[in-house]
Amino acid sequence: MARSRGQGYSQRFGAKGFLRASPKKRQTEATRISPGAFEQPYRFFCTLPMPDFDLLVLGAGASGLMCAATAAGRGLKVAVLEHNPNPGRKILASGGGRCNFTNLEVRPQDFRSANPHFVKSCLAQYPPSRFLELVKEHKIAFYEKAQGQLFCHQGAREILNLLLGLNQKGKVKLLTGAQEIQVCHQKEPSLFLVQCSLGEFSARNLVVATGGLSYRSLGASDLGMLLARQFGLKVTHTRPALVPLLYKGFTPLAGVSLPAEVEVAGRSLTDDLLFTHQGISGPVVLKASLFWDPGESLQVNLLPGQDLNPLLLEAKASFPQKSLSKTLAQWLPERLVSHWQETFGWPTKGQLQNFSHKELALVAQSLSAWSFVPQGTEGYAKAEVTLGGVSTQELSSKTLEAKKQPGLYFVGELVDMTGLLGGFNLHWAWASGFAAGTAVS
Repeated sequence: MARSRGQGYSQRFGAKGFLRASPKKRQTEATRISPGAFEQPYRFFCTLPMPDFDLLVLGAGASGLMCAATAAGRGLKVAVLEHNPNPGRKILASGGGRCNFTNLEVRPQDFRSANPHFVKSCLAQYPPSRFLELVKEHKIAFYEKAQGQLFCHQGAREILNLLLGLNQKGKVKLLTGAQEIQVCHQKEPSLFLVQCSLGEFSARNLVVATGGLSYRSLGASDLGMLLARQFGLKVTHTRPALVPLLYKGFTPLAGVSLPAEVEVAGRSLTDDLLFTHQGISGPVVLKASLFWDPGESLQVNLLPGQDLNPLLLEAKASFPQKSLSKTLAQWLPERLVSHWQETFGWPTKGQLQNFSHKELALVAQSLSAWSFVPQGTEGYAKAEVTLGGVSTQELSSKTLEAKKQPGLYFVGELVDMTGLLGGFNLHWAWASGFAAGTAVS
């Protein structure tokens, strides 16, 4: 049973919450962890012969709740500690409140990681059909949008209630408002001790599911990455992903949206593009941001699926007295045509018959092969996910257990495995949480 502050807390921890040393107790070295800080190691002592739980999960998000429910369904005694006042805040915000809970086709190539093969085992254990079975079993109405994306008819709350119901069924102890989390490990017997504002808890296994750095407004923190470093695990470089890109000069086009094809890092992505006051956004740009690296160029086709050059030549032959701007307005927004003419300095010759074939080819190229280098991203405040995280080299691809520390697992967005827009990241949360929840004992 968890120990509260009223049950000997002051005697064991002292006024500032540090475990008091006793020369007769086993010595363990750990690091004090608090979001946003990483301090030098200090020594404290803990000896707990019997654990409170089989499994402690840090984080009541998608991966944490899935992991807890899976482990509890196998008969394990599980507790979840969440620092927010309520569980599943990011689930509720996902998919515009409709929760894009998975995709009909989830493939390894839909993810970015230093090890693109790492995701294969989890996807094999828990394909989209597994979560879809759960959704149907709980009679949650859903619908398919473009490209296999599945959303809830009645909103994201239904998915959260599904997960909370599974946890309740498994008698998982869910505790919210857990602040100032600190962790230590006792070697013999192997136990993890978690101390927080709610008291201290112990377990044979610890799953860290605290998420990435995106959505700070929903309580995101770097706690999980700090814990990984505490236990000697490598954390790869992190940055915002699925995020709008910055590029000056588009203020006159703010609000203009159209289908576009973006080529980045050898990939071709097609979806809607939105011009903003700061640059470009929309689904195709968010997807491209996952594979874009700072300093690299993007190539954009504003008329995907069409070959503009022969279209212009045909229009010139059929309607020689028609203006170029009105001709282009058949396929593109007028504001975009006007802005492109000013930006690229198209000749102001009026009628199509006044343009040479070479000039029309340059016009077509500027619209169908527009190349530019973004000046950055709009940061974590606008990012849907974090690119990078706990290195996959440090974890088992089958169980998500840390190779250097038995009983310690990292799941979900915290891991260096980031998916495309369209339900891929939530499915990674389900799959990684399931894998860890199946492996713990």
